[in-house]
Amino acid sequence: MAAMSFVTGMCIFQLTRNMLMNPDVRINKAHRTTAVLENEEEGEKYSQHGLRKFLRTRPPEIMPSINHFFSSSDTTE
Repeated sequence: MAAMSFVTGMCIFQLTRNMLMNPDVRINKAHRTTAVLENEEEGEKYSQHGLRKFLRTRPPEIMPSINHFFSSSDTTE
């Protein structure tokens, strides 16, 4: 039950975020009449959010201690 609630919450969050903040989604009639929007700054702000900026500085490892344990092999054959 908790897993389904978590996943449903994530889906609702993503749908709400896209609907309210995505520069490509046009809900009101005034924006829908424009075929091509010139909003590069808004698109850059949407795609380069705070979490992505934080993760860009982190190493691409999920469990660094386990990775280092298994990759630092002192094999003497």
